[in-house]
Amino acid sequence: MRGFETGPRILIVDSHGQPVRWAELPRAARYYASGKVVNDLGDAVFAMNGGIQKSLGTPSTLHASSIVMIRGRCRSPAGGYRVALSKHRLFARDRHVCAYCGATFPDGELTVEHIVPLSRGGRNDWTNVVTACRPCNTRKGNRAPEEANMPLLYVPYAVSRNEGFILSNRRILADQMAFLQASLPRHSRWAQS
Repeated sequence: MRGFETGPRILIVDSHGQPVRWAELPRAARYYASGKVVNDLGDAVFAMNGGIQKSLGTPSTLHASSIVMIRGRCRSPAGGYRVALSKHRLFARDRHVCAYCGATFPDGELTVEHIVPLSRGGRNDWTNVVTACRPCNTRKGNRAPEEANMPLLYVPYAVSRNEGFILSNRRILADQMAFLQASLPRHSRWAQS
């Protein structure tokens, strides 16, 4: 059993300010203990109690910021950083809005809709998928939006690295969100207005 999964997660960034991972408090504590932390950037502070300090006889406490900068630079793969497509991330990117009727729905009433159907050569990537409610997906069927007379209400796009971090954590703190939003492209639905 992992004990800290329900608590807030800490955003770990490299020395160039690029997000590296979301970490639970025990993992962040390992960065502090190994001397890899360069700077604390976040507003929120979390505490983790450790063992008893022999010299003082008091419990040791580690304080970790909500955003922690570590030494080094996170290297992107040769093809650049790509955010893996998932149903959860897609629905979050599209703000749970059906691309055809414009209504907002809970996860259970939404589907991953391929603009160009897979059976007709479409790909399973960010620029060919949108969120659709079940009735609209059924109505469109195995046709292109133009063939079904169902124009898209918004354009799909591939998400950026920072947006991928936003979409992969449901419990982002305000300072973490502001940090990630600061470098989002303008077309992102998560960019600050």
